[in-house]
Amino acid sequence: MRTATISRNTKETRIEVEINLDGTGAYDVATGVGFFDHMLEQLARHSLIDIKIRAEGDTHIDFHHTVEDVGIALGQSLALALGDMSGITRYADTHLAMDEALTRCALDVSGRPFLVWQVEFPRPKVGDFDTELFEEFFRAFAMNAGITLHIANLYGSNCHHIAETCFKAVARTLRKAIEVDPRQAGRVPTTKGQLGG
Repeated sequence: MRTATISRNTKETRIEVEINLDGTGAYDVATGVGFFDHMLEQLARHSLIDIKIRAEGDTHIDFHHTVEDVGIALGQSLALALGDMSGITRYADTHLAMDEALTRCALDVSGRPFLVWQVEFPRPKVGDFDTELFEEFFRAFAMNAGITLHIANLYGSNCHHIAETCFKAVARTLRKAIEVDPRQAGRVPTTKGQLGG
């Protein structure tokens, strides 16, 4: 079973994450940040990873700590559930359209964390959510999941659509990359014998 549970408790946040990589995209998300919940639900639904998240944070200050720490815990849970990454497809990419917005995602489940973020938002907020926090989330997620993650918004004018194409593109790409490839016969997909730094 490719499942994991992570608890993260600091003076700023208390977070519980449960995932099942071989799920159906079921989600049960409550972070106290409405738009962020909506994006995490898209991540679950379109990756087919079952995700349960409970987060309490110092949102009376702002949403930064909650968003970043959820990214950390979610990334750690992905790495734990993947184990030594035997049998996975490893590489994948996606172009995802939503109305006027188009976003490209490519990733390598490599054990070597890196984020390339080429996304600009025409406004600083979506509702009460700071658009700069999307990069913070994906950086925390990639660094703790141990994945090389490239996200580029090619065009778009609506901040909601740009954000949603990022999450859905990552979801679809993750779905393909972590899929078990029967031709791998349980091997780790590298000539080095193991993945990681």
